[in-house]
Amino acid sequence: MGYSRRKFFGLAGTTAAGTLMASPLQALLAKKAFGQTTIGYGSLVPDPNNILELPAGFQYRILSRTNDMMADGNPVPGGQDGMGAFQGPRGTTILVCNHELSNNSGTEVRVSNRYDAVSRGGTTTLVVGSNRQLIKQFASIGGTIRNCAGGITPWGSWITCEENTSTPGNGMTQFHGYNFEVPASATSPVEPVPLIDMGRFNHEAVAVDPETGYVYETEDRGDSLFYRFIPNVPGKLAEGGELQAMVIVGKPSVNTNNRGSNAGQFVVGESYSVEWVKIPNPNPTSDDVRTQGYSLGAAQFSRGEGIWYGDGDIYFCATNGGLIGRGQVWRYTPGAETIELFVESQSADELKAPDNIVVTPFGDLILCEDASGTNFLRGVTPEGKLYDFARNALNGSEFAGACFSPDGLTMFVNIQSPGISLAIWGPWNSRR
Repeated sequence: MGYSRRKFFGLAGTTAAGTLMASPLQALLAKKAFGQTTIGYGSLVPDPNNILELPAGFQYRILSRTNDMMADGNPVPGGQDGMGAFQGPRGTTILVCNHELSNNSGTEVRVSNRYDAVSRGGTTTLVVGSNRQLIKQFASIGGTIRNCAGGITPWGSWITCEENTSTPGNGMTQFHGYNFEVPASATSPVEPVPLIDMGRFNHEAVAVDPETGYVYETEDRGDSLFYRFIPNVPGKLAEGGELQAMVIVGKPSVNTNNRGSNAGQFVVGESYSVEWVKIPNPNPTSDDVRTQGYSLGAAQFSRGEGIWYGDGDIYFCATNGGLIGRGQVWRYTPGAETIELFVESQSADELKAPDNIVVTPFGDLILCEDASGTNFLRGVTPEGKLYDFARNALNGSEFAGACFSPDGLTMFVNIQSPGISLAIWGPWNSRR
């Protein structure tokens, strides 16, 4: 699931014929010698199919579209959102894909064992061959609401998150606002078991620290908190545990949006010590988990969304954070118990509304934009520099679900509407 930057470039720097290309360091030094200091992969090339603009040398393939017929005899649902990639048998990649569908959506994840009979969200599982061709797709959990993002686990499963806190009524018989676990190895719909101790709130995404088994959770609210779930038994989330919220030391109940009366409280690149408070009631009937934490000093984030673990750090997006409200990326380091404002958008031209996020095998971040107008996939270097990697040339829909194949050579991503899942590959080692 993870490659060091050196190992990745050693792999990516070999052509299919086995001829070694120049190392990234050699290429970087050569570019600096000739005065080439532009960050990224270069200008985006117009797509004759008007779907996805990419830098020269990169290409894409559509794997799946809404209403394609799946192996289980049902049409592909819409609302493709968060997604995770896993190693499958015989060189395949297994993708587990969320479908952010409400009870009144026009499509649904069809399974016989729904969590709630009238709820249409859930996940599908895609099996992709080593040739980047779809082998099959099928529904893997259903009966949930607005499965927005989620996260991969070190033990080979996908945690899918409900971005909804509905209560029984209007045909619903269940409380919503939970996480559910979908093993990547599942070949048919799994039994939907809500992970109650992980909290009942407007979930967005999760990331697992493989060193401890702790699960970090984001919440898509304007006054959201950043959570940590400590399981009773690492790797067995259904056996319960303790939910906590982050407090920034010396700044109790601070709003981190960095604007208005909070302007200038956080500086890009500076680290701040953190501690954690226990949420007294993680499974309330009302939607007040964040209120409980805030009253105990927990920090607020402006719409916590995508989150990903990479090389000892956990990165997450605050979609509406920052002085101009166009987004922030935060870096939390569990080993040091510190948090750092890693990126803050200074202009919509460089970044707007970062949502899903992935740490790439070569050390950069890829951010999926979810804003009005044109949306991009934006890259972020380890130094925090932004660059454009792709543009949605089809419509104004958001990007979602960016993740990499286990060998690190293919990125998968969704365009949420009309619902397209794509594979992208090319010269990853050529980034300037």
